[in-house]
Amino acid sequence: MEKILIVEDDVAISDLIRLNLEIAGYDTRQAFNGSEALELIDTYAPNLILLDVNLPEKDGFEIMEELESSNLPVILLTARGSLADKVKGLRMGADDYIVKPFESMELLARIEAVLRRYGVKHDHLVFGDLEINLEERIVRSGNRVIDLTMKEFELLLLLIRNKNKAMSRERILELVWGYEYMGETRTVDIHIQKIRKKLKLEDYIKTVYKFGYRLEDHQ
Repeated sequence: MEKILIVEDDVAISDLIRLNLEIAGYDTRQAFNGSEALELIDTYAPNLILLDVNLPEKDGFEIMEELESSNLPVILLTARGSLADKVKGLRMGADDYIVKPFESMELLARIEAVLRRYGVKHDHLVFGDLEINLEERIVRSGNRVIDLTMKEFELLLLLIRNKNKAMSRERILELVWGYEYMGETRTVDIHIQKIRKKLKLEDYIKTVYKFGYRLEDHQ
């Protein structure tokens, strides 16, 4: 399980990021100021840092200066329109940046891309006879490529990363379609039906009565 340190002084944003990362299968810790972040970098030894630029005590750039020789992946969290912060952070060695507010799937995709570049995260998942290539966004069953839409692919990833866990329709809708999506939970049901049929997962994607769905692991 990859370890991610969330360095963000806004408690609500930090808690939301932590929840989404833990659902995606990451181990997380939170720091709310620069000094606390540096302590956790030593004791927690994260695989990646999500680093807000504007922090109390020590800001994100001061932390990056101290991490200069650590070869530790960093994704900057920046405010909308702060181009100077983005440029400065990238020149100091940040691997990527993401502008607040952001959707969870975008954040997860950027984290996966950075971890793969560092060789921390593999670029594929396996579930039964299905092999999912994350970089190419291709699903194979044996030698056969199975065509999925973008949302079907993201839904499959979410279920696999949370296999054997019951997930509510509302939570699935939030994570795959985004916080501002105004559709109804019926959208989730329709997409579940499609990936069940396309991937022959009728026996594995279980309906949780009046709640949502659970992907059961192959025995």
